[in-house]
Amino acid sequence: METYYLAIDVGTGSVRAALVDTKGAIRGIAAREHEQIVPRYGWSEQRPADWWDGAVAAIREVLDRVPDAAARIAAICACGQMHGTVLVDADGRLTRDTAPLWNDKRTFAQVETFRARHAPESYLDKTANPATPAWPGFKLQWIREHDPDAYARATTVFMPKDYVNFRLTGARACDWNDASTSFLMDPATRSWSNAMLDLLDLDGRKLPEIRAPLDVLGSVTARAAAETGLREGTPVLVGGADYPVSVLGSGVYAPGLASDITGTSSIITVIADTPMLHPEVSNLATCEGHWGRFMLLDSGGDAMRWARRAFHENAVSYDAVAQKAATAPVGSAGLFFLPYLTGERLGEHTNSRAQFFGITAQHGVGHLHRAVLEGVAFGVRRHIALIDDGARIERLVAASGGAKAALWLDIKASMYRTPILVPAEVECGVIGCAVLAATAMGQFARLGDAVNAFVRFEREVQPDPYASDVYDRMMPLFERLYVSAQQFYDDLDRLAAQTS
Repeated sequence: METYYLAIDVGTGSVRAALVDTKGAIRGIAAREHEQIVPRYGWSEQRPADWWDGAVAAIREVLDRVPDAAARIAAICACGQMHGTVLVDADGRLTRDTAPLWNDKRTFAQVETFRARHAPESYLDKTANPATPAWPGFKLQWIREHDPDAYARATTVFMPKDYVNFRLTGARACDWNDASTSFLMDPATRSWSNAMLDLLDLDGRKLPEIRAPLDVLGSVTARAAAETGLREGTPVLVGGADYPVSVLGSGVYAPGLASDITGTSSIITVIADTPMLHPEVSNLATCEGHWGRFMLLDSGGDAMRWARRAFHENAVSYDAVAQKAATAPVGSAGLFFLPYLTGERLGEHTNSRAQFFGITAQHGVGHLHRAVLEGVAFGVRRHIALIDDGARIERLVAASGGAKAALWLDIKASMYRTPILVPAEVECGVIGCAVLAATAMGQFARLGDAVNAFVRFEREVQPDPYASDVYDRMMPLFERLYVSAQQFYDDLDRLAAQTS
């Protein structure tokens, strides 16, 4: 009888449930969408109850598609959107009906207060991350200040997949992926940091035990089995956060490997043995026990979206924009684009702007489009130079929407002087969950063995030596433009305020 692993992905837009066989092939997948609530500008919430309802429906659908599936599931592993902060009481009831999400900005005041009081060098070694509104530590501060009853009644803080795991098993835990990006975990011990809890004045007794993603959390309860159709007693892993699990499921799991995920934003992650303590670099503990040093460029795929809207009023396809860009030469005939359309998330100049530099009469729309694609790659190359710490990246894996843009992959491979691999399976989170489950159940001795068995690549993009040489000559000028432009950002803010 064939064995399956059940993967559950609690995303921002939907919950997906998938059956994966012991060769890493997805045999069935189902999804249920859920609402994102925006009660006011900058806020973003969801109902944890909706995640569970969606998981139940998606699980039942995928079980119905495969005969006798429930009896053939060896283990269940969930991953989920990061930073969504869920509070439950001693009886497992929610103390708040909604949870602020990763993209919720209501904690801006808490972050600004923290930054004003604490220089990065005073806390980076205690948390391995700079202060940003995304971190659950600041969300808990906001809840304590604005919803004190919910905070007081809560006995456990969950991340989204932890809540689904709790509904499946009744067990309470957090994995070190999510814990490491809470602003509350000590990177040296992978335990909750009393120093950070004191700095934020938070009650550490509300935080669940931190465990490895590979650990078995518990098993499906009779109640959960009745709701979902799963077999009572089926093992459930601790699991992990969606981003690192997706990175794992794309084939990136060891030092020397890197991940480029370009969707709305571009996230570059380099796997290393240690976190990088830097005010512009974020770090997360990876599933296999290493560290993922990552930086985010807010306008990644969004830069291409902007070009399509600004130049064509959305009247042409993205392929047409790329085809136009392909008519321009490598380097866009000396035209630069600084891709900071929505500012930057970290650093001293979060109010940075985008700009073209070097336009002449010879430049046309094709040059402008290619400069946008190259500008994003220049921005990511700048991040790579900061976080790879002099180590040579042996292989980079591209995933998400940006992996479908052939010209952009050519540009990136040459820009980084690194071969780029594209996974054959787009559901990297599902594959990552299956990798964890298969290893936990003993099918593989190591996560790397499971990755090598389950992850397949459809193509490899090699750097072009000529293009790499052009980009090498351009990069110092891009860096100078990046630094020189910073003197104008505050002036532009003041000008905008005066003319609005």
